[in-house]
Amino acid sequence: MTGIGTVLDGFGAGDLFQILRDGAPRTRSELATLTGFSRSTIASRVDELSAAGLLVPVRDSVSTGGRPPARIALNNRARLAAAADFGATHATVAIVDLTGEPLIKESARRDIASGPEESLSWLVTTTERLLTRIGRESGDLLAVGIGIPGPVEHATGRPTSPPIMPGWDGYDVPSRIRERYDVPVLVDNDVNVMALGEHSKAWAEADDMIFVKVSTGIGAGIITDGRLRRGADGSAGDIGHIAIPSGAGVICRCGNTGCLEAVAATPAIASRLAGEGLEIQDSSDLVAAGRSGDLRAMNAIRDAGRDIGQVLNMCVSIVNPSVIVVGGALSAANELLLAGMREVVYSRSMPLATQNLAIAPSRIGPDAGVIGAGIMAIEYALSPGTKDSQTTSSEDFERRPAKV
Repeated sequence: MTGIGTVLDGFGAGDLFQILRDGAPRTRSELATLTGFSRSTIASRVDELSAAGLLVPVRDSVSTGGRPPARIALNNRARLAAAADFGATHATVAIVDLTGEPLIKESARRDIASGPEESLSWLVTTTERLLTRIGRESGDLLAVGIGIPGPVEHATGRPTSPPIMPGWDGYDVPSRIRERYDVPVLVDNDVNVMALGEHSKAWAEADDMIFVKVSTGIGAGIITDGRLRRGADGSAGDIGHIAIPSGAGVICRCGNTGCLEAVAATPAIASRLAGEGLEIQDSSDLVAAGRSGDLRAMNAIRDAGRDIGQVLNMCVSIVNPSVIVVGGALSAANELLLAGMREVVYSRSMPLATQNLAIAPSRIGPDAGVIGAGIMAIEYALSPGTKDSQTTSSEDFERRPAKV
């Protein structure tokens, strides 16, 4: 992949790669018109990407006389990425192509509290098994992307005081993975990678979007102007620990009282329902009870939606998104959960902020996390100006080509 970050005449091969990632075949002439650069510059960049095996010819253009113009397109399986999505009690690893599309995946029930060594060893072992099953090798990997259920210092890939991840605080996740794969390793909060996956594959037209995950915990991924916003220290979107009136006096696992998560996440709902004689082990039990018509579960899920709506009402006033997408295990009960959210958000927010606002369930579902983790890693590895190095600088990752 040497040379992908090269920039000549103000337009690098990485810039051209970003344009071609939509999969549409184009001629060199079309690319020159699209970018405003000369055909010689475009030809040079095409040669760079072709030499790296990233482009393939598509010879089906309509001729206006003489030889038909040759079109080129992304060879989306030229290189691959390993993508992992760790939740509190589950994990998924996928091998994705250069568009982030999973080629093969494997999921398992895993407790993130088992610690980083056990979890990351499983990631590497599973990656090797999946590569073998599709006839590829570790040398085909371009990058590795990982989502974890806790705060992450994105510049280093180290978790920062994660409340449900004993042993992970400050752990050098990228270095552990690079013991096996000498490629860039990107790590982020699981909600952020879900937001990236959902936005890329299902809501690309929404430049301003909030993705909310509701499960064992509650968090949000914030996208504005088409880009994920992590904040100064990577904690943007941590809405689960905003205090709400209905949580007054309730102790949260973070140590504070009154947090949204302490009253509206699955464990909190299950605890309350147990007092009403309904045993709930996890989100799937809660969803099943709601769908079966159990009034206790139905009311609890809708109340959780109302509680979340109180916080989203504030987010709408600050961010002014065009869509709020709801995912996570509890979102399977979307007709109840979203009803509660909409009731509060639409009644409490200013009309200007809600006149075009949609509150919708995830379109991608459980794969959003691995898709987003893969896209995060691929975009870093092939972004314009990124060097092939051991450093995963957030400053480099945030570089994006101008929209065209």
